[in-house]
Amino acid sequence: MITHIVFWVAAAIAVAAGAAVFWVNSMARATYALAASFVAVGVAVLLMQQNYIGVIVILMMVMEMAVMAVYMVMFMGMNPALMPMSMVHGKRLSLAIAIAVFAVLSAGALLVDWPARRGVPAPDVTAALGEALMDAKMLVMIVVSPVMVATIIAGVVLANRRTRYDRLGDDLDRRPARDPQPGGVGR
Repeated sequence: MITHIVFWVAAAIAVAAGAAVFWVNSMARATYALAASFVAVGVAVLLMQQNYIGVIVILMMVMEMAVMAVYMVMFMGMNPALMPMSMVHGKRLSLAIAIAVFAVLSAGALLVDWPARRGVPAPDVTAALGEALMDAKMLVMIVVSPVMVATIIAGVVLANRRTRYDRLGDDLDRRPARDPQPGGVGR
């Protein structure tokens, strides 16, 4: 019974947070709402005993949202990422396309004559899926992951023209801080 309750709570959070992506008025808030939605989806998948997929969904989406936040700070600065803005463009056309795609996909799911299962599933479906997805690519992922992290860190370092040492001096003891624009971080 508790599993069912947690599943439906996670499902409701996933839908509400997914909708919040389009209701909130800043890129940072939309990023956090999308992360919350995917974590809730991952929890729901975990409750369906698909441990590998659930953990992968949570880890990948949290990391993706972290990378998105880093790039927002890197290219926009933190204040523009929190400034009000519309996250939806072309509202009428987008709504019409979304309704049409939903109708086509729903009709396809309900009207298609689905084939009967052939063979039997593997004893451990999660392990079989993990091997099918990553078996030949595991070495590549092990090598690419640290390269991606190094690229993100290097991008942030290179994009940041000023650091706290520029503002506060080499010993971080300059008071008041030397800010290029009055009313900035060191008000």
